[in-house]
Amino acid sequence: MEGAQNSFLLDLRGVACPMNFVKTRLRLDKMVTGELLEVLLDDGEPIESVTSSVMSEGHLVESSTKIEANYHRLIIRKTAAA
Repeated sequence: MEGAQNSFLLDLRGVACPMNFVKTRLRLDKMVTGELLEVLLDDGEPIESVTSSVMSEGHLVESSTKIEANYHRLIIRKTAAA
């Protein structure tokens, strides 16, 4: 996450839907435009639903990387539109 003024980590492995999106959104609501949020999510529904939900709210998904067989790293940039 180079070049970011501030970046934050949210480890939501083991957190069920829809609480993983709720926690992601609450963290994004506390951030300012341009900051990055790194979210660790379980494979399957959690990564799919959180990714689509933050994009529908106008945030930019910088990257989505599968780390191991069972979890992903999602990098979200907070946007002003959200």
